[in-house]
Amino acid sequence: MRAQPSLELGQHQHLTLTPQLRQALALLQCSSQELDQEIAQALADNPLLEIADPEPAVQAEQLDRLWSQPARAALPEDLPEPGQPLGLIDHLLQQLHTTRATERDCLLVIRLMGELDERGYLEFDPAALADGLPPGLEVEDEEWLTALSLLQSFDPAGVAARDLPECLRLQLRARADEWPPDVLACARRLTEHLEDLGAGRWGRLCAALGCERALLDAAHRVLRCLDPRPAGAWRTDPVHYVVPDVLFHRAAGGWRVSLNPAVEPRVRLNPELADGLEGQALSPELRDRVREARSLIHNLDQRRQTILRVAEYLAQHQRAFLESGVAALRPLTLREVAQALELHESTISRATRLKYAQTPWGVHELKFFFGTVVQTRSGEETSALAVQELMRGLLAAEPAGKPLSDMRLAQMLSERDVVIARRTVAKYREAMGVPPASVRKARGAADG
Repeated sequence: MRAQPSLELGQHQHLTLTPQLRQALALLQCSSQELDQEIAQALADNPLLEIADPEPAVQAEQLDRLWSQPARAALPEDLPEPGQPLGLIDHLLQQLHTTRATERDCLLVIRLMGELDERGYLEFDPAALADGLPPGLEVEDEEWLTALSLLQSFDPAGVAARDLPECLRLQLRARADEWPPDVLACARRLTEHLEDLGAGRWGRLCAALGCERALLDAAHRVLRCLDPRPAGAWRTDPVHYVVPDVLFHRAAGGWRVSLNPAVEPRVRLNPELADGLEGQALSPELRDRVREARSLIHNLDQRRQTILRVAEYLAQHQRAFLESGVAALRPLTLREVAQALELHESTISRATRLKYAQTPWGVHELKFFFGTVVQTRSGEETSALAVQELMRGLLAAEPAGKPLSDMRLAQMLSERDVVIARRTVAKYREAMGVPPASVRKARGAADG
């Protein structure tokens, strides 16, 4: 029998992704660096778009005054001219411009900038500093200290420190609202005992600080979040560092979440061009440009709102982590967040991909807040990362020459209400980069 062509009517359902929806999904998945590239391409392709509310540029005449002849003399001779990339010094000069410092104080601060090393530290010697000033300019030690205090108030926190303890204390001062007062006070005092801290002399530290081990551990975690090289991000050689997309701030009665405006410039329709198009008969191509511009603006706003909603939920669910550190991290899945926010699980995955959050305990990718569930003896749940942090504390305090075996670690965790198998302990230990007890014992014997 020969097949005969025929027509049939039927109803079928299928999902079609419009160009606008495809763009929304792609933008949500972008990291901040990828988003910069997307926006730059959109600005190049569509003349109706522009960056909204750009930061005011530093006035040329104001920078010229800072770079007057006396100020130039205060800096080393091998520094590049203004307008060339100065890295850290350029960053500090722009902050100096925003202060109400006198011309004399500005000159002293600029002289101090010239003595910063690659870490951002300062060898503070008033006599040597005076040698680099214009002839006939005499400066009292108190004036140098005033200039130093001003420079130390600039970003990055810790810059112009005279040693590591001062560097850490400056960062603690700049971020004082991120930690509980007792933990912050203990961390400040702990900066005076860095040698004992490095050697793991926990008993001696508890006695010297007059605190319990739990408070000492919390203060230690705070110090580990700080940067011993505050100028590291301003090195002239290529270096990769993470700028957070989300900021967690301590607020009255809880935590406030905000997006970092530095990582996503806002885009708008050019008001002059848009006004000129009002009431005009537009060509099809121009109508497409207007539609594309409005679609991009809408999708960028949706991206911001989605990331913010997810981050706010994380701040609420992981409040114990924000207060106390990794050991208090609760288990969480993408599905739980999706159900709570009435979004698709894939949306949560895109919103957390390569997005980073600044927390009191360091910068973490948003996916860090999700983890495997571990059951405790009491029936409660904790996260695998919290168990690893507990293991890290046990390993840090293990007796010299008698490293803890995986079996002993499992027993000690059981005593702390966390019951996991020895092989799970071994898996977590390997994930932490800690060698087996036999290797640690051999290394200890070799070091001894």
